[in-house]
Amino acid sequence: MISTVQELEEAVRRLSPDEQAAFCAWYAQYDAEQWDRQFEADVAAGRLERLELEARRDQETGPRTDR
Repeated sequence: MISTVQELEEAVRRLSPDEQAAFCAWYAQYDAEQWDRQFEADVAAGRLERLELEARRDQETGPRTDR
C-alpha cells in the first residue's frame, strides 16, 4: 500500500505512458469534484456572500478602482 506522497510519486513514475494518461484523467476529474464540493460547502456556509455582494454592486454601479 502507498502511504506517502513520495511513494505515490514513485509509483506514478513507474506507470506506462498510457497508464499515466489514464491516471492524469482520473485525477483531473477527482480534483474537479473535490473543488466543487469545497465550493458548495463554502457557499452553504456563507463564505462567499461578501464576494456576491461586491459582484452585484459592481454590476449595478461599475467596478471600484480602489482595490
